[in-house]
Amino acid sequence: MSGRAKTIPVSHFAAGLLGCTMLAGLPCAAAAQDAAAEGQTPAPTPSASPAPTAAAAPAPEGEVIRTIAVAGAQRLEPETIVSYIRLRPGDTYTAAAADQALKDIAATELFSAYSIENNGGNVVIRVTENPVINRIVLEGNKRLKDDKILPEIQLAPRQIFTRSKVRADVARIIELYKRQGRFAATVEPQMVKLDQNRVDVVFEITEGPKSKVRKINIIGNENFSDGELKGEMVTKETGLLKIFSSGTSYDPDRLAFDQQQLRAFYLENGYADFRVVSAVAELTPDKKDFIITYVVEEGDRYKFADVSVESQLRDFDSNVMTRALPMKTGDWYNAKLVEDTVEQLNETAGTFGYAFADVDPQFTPHRDDRTMDVKFVIREAPRVYVESINVNGNTLTQDKVIRREFRIAEGDAFSSLQVKRSTARINSLGYFQENFEIDQVEGSSPDRIVLEANVQEQATGELSLSAGFSSLESFIFQGSIRQRNFRGRGQTVGLSLNYSSYSRAGSISFTEPYLFDKNISAGIDIYRRDYNNGYYNRRSATYESATTGMQLRVGVPLSEYLTAFARYTFNYDDISVDRNQFYTVDDNGDLTCSPLLAGRYLCDAVGKRTSSILGASLVYSTLDSRLRPTRGETATVGLDFAGVGGDTRYVRLTAEAAKYWQLGPGWIFSVTGQSGYIKGLRDRGAGTDDVLLTDRFFLGEPDIRGFDIRGVGPRVVRRFYDSEGVLQPYDANNNYDDALGGKAMYLAKAELEIPLGSGARELGLRPSIFLDAGAVFNVKRPTLTSSPFPGGTPIPQRDQDGNLLYLQPVFNDAGTQTGTVAVTNPTAPNGEANQPFLRTTIPPFEEQFLGDTPKPRVAVGIGVNWNSPFGPFRINFAYPLLKQEGDDTKRFSFNVGTQF
Repeated sequence: MSGRAKTIPVSHFAAGLLGCTMLAGLPCAAAAQDAAAEGQTPAPTPSASPAPTAAAAPAPEGEVIRTIAVAGAQRLEPETIVSYIRLRPGDTYTAAAADQALKDIAATELFSAYSIENNGGNVVIRVTENPVINRIVLEGNKRLKDDKILPEIQLAPRQIFTRSKVRADVARIIELYKRQGRFAATVEPQMVKLDQNRVDVVFEITEGPKSKVRKINIIGNENFSDGELKGEMVTKETGLLKIFSSGTSYDPDRLAFDQQQLRAFYLENGYADFRVVSAVAELTPDKKDFIITYVVEEGDRYKFADVSVESQLRDFDSNVMTRALPMKTGDWYNAKLVEDTVEQLNETAGTFGYAFADVDPQFTPHRDDRTMDVKFVIREAPRVYVESINVNGNTLTQDKVIRREFRIAEGDAFSSLQVKRSTARINSLGYFQENFEIDQVEGSSPDRIVLEANVQEQATGELSLSAGFSSLESFIFQGSIRQRNFRGRGQTVGLSLNYSSYSRAGSISFTEPYLFDKNISAGIDIYRRDYNNGYYNRRSATYESATTGMQLRVGVPLSEYLTAFARYTFNYDDISVDRNQFYTVDDNGDLTCSPLLAGRYLCDAVGKRTSSILGASLVYSTLDSRLRPTRGETATVGLDFAGVGGDTRYVRLTAEAAKYWQLGPGWIFSVTGQSGYIKGLRDRGAGTDDVLLTDRFFLGEPDIRGFDIRGVGPRVVRRFYDSEGVLQPYDANNNYDDALGGKAMYLAKAELEIPLGSGARELGLRPSIFLDAGAVFNVKRPTLTSSPFPGGTPIPQRDQDGNLLYLQPVFNDAGTQTGTVAVTNPTAPNGEANQPFLRTTIPPFEEQFLGDTPKPRVAVGIGVNWNSPFGPFRINFAYPLLKQEGDDTKRFSFNVGTQF
């Protein structure tokens, strides 16, 4: 029939040729040509989807379409397929209309093959639907895991397979690898046919090596060396010293950023005409490395000429502001200084309520004498008032928790200073994203502004279990659970347990920052702390102190930066030594602690007592963050009085201050100081200080690095005689010593945190250099004891009831002595009196009182904080510059743990 003539237009032949392209991009022109010659649909190749073909059978011109039918549809309804084309019953069938219908079907990308024919006005559209994707398989990807690639591509299970999406996904995967610096990565897509017209799409990935920056060339720089300019760039040349740096990988975005860095560097140094002529990155033939070449023009160096402020705001005096400008005529031009001045002028205007003040720096270069005029024009702007404050994004935290941190209210005159302070206070809560900022949006009129707090909540519950080893406390175990935003009310609830070779402690705490919705904080701590005498006498571990107590605290802000705190503390202390080892019977027959065995100062501290303490503090703080400050200052003064009941009476005064400066990106310098004095109010007898050992100040590591724990200050040391009666010199490693502490102390620290490269920052390394200085002193000179030479001091041993112990011989059945045993009622043929006492002989020694001086102990050193994969790690190397006789020094210390 003439209606079945199968001539194929050239456009249809091209469609068949393109449609027969494999997934990998290989042409199959021969198959398309054969199909065109025979008027048939080409057969699909084994590794590709069926090639889409199109054939139109033109009918005599002008024939009216009576029906349109669809053949071959499986998932799609025929009506849906007909809706894709423009032909409708009643239209006139033409070759152009048929060709357009095929184009419309092809544009859907839903079919692998399609054709159209006309049988006397009955039009039939034959289609073969594209397969459905069963699954997406990634092979060969090791550096980028599936969860990083699959969300970035278009294809997904249960979707219709299309070639355009395959090509787009191949390009996207290659782009992901380029972002990782792997420019040699290749992706080969394959298709595995399944039953029911389904396919698995497999992306075979060859990742290739990471492309590094082998060399950075700079052409045209005369005033600055290549090294200086490379130091300003984020991109670094690969090398042994850059093994931990991520900046050695090539990144086109980083290349653009480095050009901005170069320009900023030259502008800061006065080169106002500087420009980067070109920046070219060339991939080496092996596709492993890049060579980057910058061509620059430095231009002339400029100085400031006339610098002034022209204010159109009535509250600002232009002459006064001009005199306050940081740059002066004759100074080298500095674009960063100009930028900072604009920011400062905007902030100053905002402080006076001009939220939308516009500071426009106008530059007039004089190239003949290489100078630059700068005029800061402050445009006229209306004084602004806060129309509303909106809080968005908080799902757990109650609105009032955020709103009460605002230092400005709806209806108030706008103040950028108050907005900045509000931002700092909300950031310090630690409930929301880092670097939170309050957005400022224009209100309903030019003199109205809307403040929006768009928060992103983060986890505020903390569960921590850690174990590790410390040079101070040997084995350490710590466990804690804390919720810093309990029930979204801003309350803090905590429970902690700590265990080490020297200490055991547990505590429960609760803090309400706004009691009864008033600006009053309140809290309670209940705790138990057990220490052994590793803290008091590190040669023996028999001295123990157990403290059970509680503290109630209340805080009231007196101003924006000043807060007053009051507290009440009640402690029950039980201090003891091993009775079997360190107790003897005195002349009255009472069992008592022996100064010869335990040391007089440990014996003085033994006993049970209660402490009832009232305290108050004033705290001033302008820190930008309580968690990790980088700028600002803080100061605290505290006064405690013990004697509202209880067994101890004293007054203690303490003071502490700190200041932080951000000297540059990552450079943080801090200075801190502490001091304290305690005055006893109860006379405890001759030779005994009026302040108990446990209430005094102690100083050493970690407070002052370079010295051992409690290694600074007054102490009693025992120097032993050798066999010839020569008193040996004091040796901290071989002698006994008791740290006595003092009633006065001071401590000063200076530390500079040093930034490292991006690679080190990614590892969590934060090195610093520090200087520590301090002293603890002022304790009553104690009565010293000694064990004379020769022979030392024999001390009879007694049981816990005070009975003398004797050595009782032990015999076997044959009457041979096999040993001895300590008994209180010996039996022997010669009578009890002839049995030897069980004795302990104190070797000959002499006690000395050392270290009670206010002269400073000074140490310098370097330290590194590392957020290692196995937990936080801190290491210090310190060298004592100044010390006193008796001080225990320690040059190296570390602390490491792991979290699980």
